[in-house]
Amino acid sequence: MKMVTPFLASLLAVSACMTASVCDAATKAKAKPKPLPTYKTSFDCASPQASAEKLICHDAQLAQMDLELNRLYLLALSDEHSVPHPDKVEIDQQFWIDTRNQCDSGPQAKPCVIRSYAERAHQLRQGSAIARTKDPSRRTEGPVAFHCAGLSPLVAATYFTVEPGVVFLKWANTSITLNQVPNNYGTQYTGKDYKGNYSFWQIGDDVFLQIPGSGKMNCAAEPVG
Repeated sequence: MKMVTPFLASLLAVSACMTASVCDAATKAKAKPKPLPTYKTSFDCASPQASAEKLICHDAQLAQMDLELNRLYLLALSDEHSVPHPDKVEIDQQFWIDTRNQCDSGPQAKPCVIRSYAERAHQLRQGSAIARTKDPSRRTEGPVAFHCAGLSPLVAATYFTVEPGVVFLKWANTSITLNQVPNNYGTQYTGKDYKGNYSFWQIGDDVFLQIPGSGKMNCAAEPVG
């Protein structure tokens, strides 16, 4: 039986130590998360000033919404007939930015930012004919007015054609932002608030709305003009 000499034992120990160190370093390198991609936005992502801005810089959907919102804002500023007037649009925009930036960094941060962009886009498109122009690069549509059976007020819908899509619905004193979900039979948006669940979907020319406490309602788009 061969004996392991002290010299050989020390060499084996060093080899084992080196192998363990290499393996440990490789494991750490493998576990190190990749940096998040940074997307183009209307503000400088090199020095974001709020948690909401950091989130937008690294989220493709939110970055698209940000660029589209800025496009609508610049168009509304150029519209002398906008409601409100361009000087008030500028004031409202700064107030909106401050409000958007109040969305914190928790799990509800992204839904909060999406709601903020959806509502502001609705306001700008509703108030300015120039903002509603058919620009081929646009990522918003509407507002489109729907009459839904069983619901007295008209429902205004403004769409964000980003990925995934978003729709902002407003009627009377109620508004809700819904997110697009997979549907093999049409385009469907869902969401919820403290009242319950909402669903809005289109199958061909048929449009339906379901709100808390109500069954599925058939909706018809009101003629434009």
